[in-house]
Amino acid sequence: MGYDAQFRVWRGDVDGGALQDYSIPVNEGEVVLDIIHRLQATQAPDLAVRWNCKAGKCGSCSAEVNGRPRLLCMTRMSTFTQDEVVTVTPLRTFPVIRDLVTDVSYNYLKAREVPSFTPPPGLAPGEYRMKQIDVERSQEFRKCIECFLCQNTCHVVRDHEDNKAAFSGPRYFIRVAELEMHPLDTADRRNASQDEFGLGLCNITKCCTEVCPEGIKITDNAIIPMKERVVDHRYDPLVWLGNKLFRRG
Repeated sequence: MGYDAQFRVWRGDVDGGALQDYSIPVNEGEVVLDIIHRLQATQAPDLAVRWNCKAGKCGSCSAEVNGRPRLLCMTRMSTFTQDEVVTVTPLRTFPVIRDLVTDVSYNYLKAREVPSFTPPPGLAPGEYRMKQIDVERSQEFRKCIECFLCQNTCHVVRDHEDNKAAFSGPRYFIRVAELEMHPLDTADRRNASQDEFGLGLCNITKCCTEVCPEGIKITDNAIIPMKERVVDHRYDPLVWLGNKLFRRG
């Protein structure tokens, strides 16, 4: 059965804005993105929203619904009561371009800072076989759809704008972990993780894991293991002694 839902949508641009109230029809089985599209078609043709696949795989329609970072296309209207006001706002951590569209270029700048996959020199295709356990460890992180919900909810950058220069965020910690755990990769990113990417600033509150639409265990399977690797590399006396005794030429 259909009903009229009460929506509050943030409207504005880089110079400022405010929440505007709308009453909009809702049909059974719809998601928030459906309602935003109906709002565009019937009441607010100039409403800006970023989207693409509407299947939870492109990460484009990230926003905040009732204060929680979500994908609009994966947030069902059935999760709200019919008399509940649904508030849709842009991602808070990134600068607003217009309405629900934010400038997420910060994330692409951080992506360029991560050293790329570095296989052994001279290794030809087909000359290496990975064990299934190695595949599974890194494959989890490759499920990331770059919705940047984890980046948005991370309080290290959400509440402290000046941290952005020195902090890559959870999306790129899992990228580093994916490469570090790959048995074929030869680059050492442990020092860079601490000194350049700001791994030490993360206090593992798991807020990034909680909002990940792909269910990636960002904190437990990426950030904590990377912290352990950095600590072992820098502060474990046995590792230090081993590096001294068996230093590679």
